[in-house]
Amino acid sequence: MGVAIRTAGDGDRELIVRLLDEAFQDDPVSGWVFPGDEYRRTTHHRLMAAFTDVVLAEGRVDLTEDGSACALWMSVPADDPGHGEEQPDDDGFARMRRAVDPDNERVELIGRLTAGIHPSGRAHAYLWMIGVAPGRQGEGLGTALIGSVLDRCDREGLAAYLEASSERSVRLYRRLGFEPAGEPLALPDGPYMWPMWREPRTTG
Repeated sequence: MGVAIRTAGDGDRELIVRLLDEAFQDDPVSGWVFPGDEYRRTTHHRLMAAFTDVVLAEGRVDLTEDGSACALWMSVPADDPGHGEEQPDDDGFARMRRAVDPDNERVELIGRLTAGIHPSGRAHAYLWMIGVAPGRQGEGLGTALIGSVLDRCDREGLAAYLEASSERSVRLYRRLGFEPAGEPLALPDGPYMWPMWREPRTTG
């Protein structure tokens, strides 16, 4: 039986923010942006809310019907200098920092660094984030969410891009056809992020 997926709307905002907050509490990159368990528990959700607002306004959020997993996608045209980011310039990243956690420079830095490695020149679907509730991980929900979009990419001849935040997720994405796109991004005094690109698969 397949996983039921729908497109989220503004009424799903709180669910999406809570889901992303829970899913990424133990993520290496989230741990770098918000070091310390208590600090992360009290602050991390603000960044997830900011990301959610951008994608609800400018992209699309896919959500499983039972609310256990979501994927945030942006459509990036070939000539987009901002690579799908709502705020590609330094002022924009600074605005996000002020809104989320003004004294935390890493909120601003993560945006600048990921924008700096984002491929340009070709239209693609950008998987900004995917979150699965901690108690539901390993059930194939994330694969189903991504797969529904990748099927459409294949039909339309569209590439896809993401940044993986752990070696475990790199292995998952490779199984879905993504390949490393350049060297990993080493966050200052922190973990790596792996840019990954997927060429559309042709059928027939």
